[in-house]
Amino acid sequence: MGRLGDSFWRAAAYCLHPKVIGLSLLPLLLVAVLSGLFMYFGWEASVAGVRATLEQWKLVESLLQWLDAMGAGGFRSALAPLLVLAMVLPVIVLLSLLLVALCMTQAIVGLVAQRRFPQLEQKQGGSLVQGVFISLGATLLALLALIVSMPFWLIPPLVLILPPLIWGWLSYKIFSFDVLAAHASQEERRELLRTHKMPLLAIGVITGYLGAAPAFIWALGVMAVVLAPFLILVTIWLYMLVFAFSTAWFAHYALAALQQMRAASAPPPAPVELQPLVPLA
Repeated sequence: MGRLGDSFWRAAAYCLHPKVIGLSLLPLLLVAVLSGLFMYFGWEASVAGVRATLEQWKLVESLLQWLDAMGAGGFRSALAPLLVLAMVLPVIVLLSLLLVALCMTQAIVGLVAQRRFPQLEQKQGGSLVQGVFISLGATLLALLALIVSMPFWLIPPLVLILPPLIWGWLSYKIFSFDVLAAHASQEERRELLRTHKMPLLAIGVITGYLGAAPAFIWALGVMAVVLAPFLILVTIWLYMLVFAFSTAWFAHYALAALQQMRAASAPPPAPVELQPLVPLA
């Protein structure tokens, strides 16, 4: 089995580790806490503000009056809370995912290094500031590529190819730096990214496709609306599980490649000089 397949199965096995499962469930707890804080401190004021804004829009008010005449007056009272949820919930979910992702990457890389590469020297070739700049720059380029490529999504095969390729490239840029930041020097990281670019990019593309998989659970038609609160939690958990698997896959592959590169460049051991036998008296 090649290094790519070996690191794949190792990463899949790590997703069953209690620490990884706990990290993947952490966003659910954060969403619950942040939602509770918002409901307690900001819910009433937000609903009142949205309702007052809607009442100032003549077109919306005319629509609501028409609904009242049609016997759907309950929609008037439900519209403002629904809009508040639609605006606030994605922000809470995204914030929770980002917070956990920042903690999860280092935790999983540390777990892989501790269990499989305990003797691998940490040369600290990457800093947190470098990681932030690389992540922001790569994300902006990926978003620009997505916007530019949108007209081509109208061609049926390309809509299934271009977005995963772009997200795969983004994963490759970010994860390749993050998993090597502590262990590789800058020169070692550049050399690894040069010699192992295609396998690392392949990992990024495959995980890019996996990252799109949780969205398919919303293709349940009417049942998706009925089960929306439950499906939101399941989707968040699946996204974090895919993120954990992606981190572990990159970590297993990159750290194994780093270990092999150092072993190949290490000087051969000095020959042992044999002492001549002293004849017995």
